[in-house]
Amino acid sequence: MIQRVARDSDVLAGGVLAALGVYILVQATRWEYMGFDGPGPGFFPFWYGLAIVILSLWLVVGRLFRLRRESPGAVDWPGVRRALGTWALFALSVAVMPWLGFVLSFALLTFVLVRWQFGQGLKTAAFTAVGLAVGFYVLFPLALDVPLPAGRLGF
Repeated sequence: MIQRVARDSDVLAGGVLAALGVYILVQATRWEYMGFDGPGPGFFPFWYGLAIVILSLWLVVGRLFRLRRESPGAVDWPGVRRALGTWALFALSVAVMPWLGFVLSFALLTFVLVRWQFGQGLKTAAFTAVGLAVGFYVLFPLALDVPLPAGRLGF
C-alpha cells in the first residue's frame, strides 16, 4: 500500500502543491497584511497560499481514501504525460513571457491547454484563450491599475 501511495500522481502532486502553498504562506507573512489604506501586499498571497494548502491536502486525503478501495494497477502513463505536458507548457509560457508579455503568453498557454490537453475544438480553444486574456487585461491594468508584465514585442 505504501508503494502505491508513493507512486500515485495525485498524492505526489498534492504534496508538491502543499509545499508550494506553505512556501507562499511563509513568504506572505513577511509582507504587510493590512495597511492604512486597506489590504497590503501580503493579503492576497496569504489567502492564495492557504487555499493551495487546503485544496492540495483535500486532494491527497481524498485520493488516499480511494486508494484503499481500489485494487493495485498499472501506472496511468497517459495521465502522467498530460501532467508533465502541462508543467512543460507552463514553464514554456513563463520562458517566453519576457518577449511576448503576460497577456499573449497566457493566451497561447490557454489555447494549447484547452485544445490539446482538454481535447476541445479550435473555436472553443480560441474563444477561451482570448476571453481569459482579455479578462486578465480588463481586471488588472484597467480595473485595478496593476500593470501586467509587458514583453519586448510591446504586448
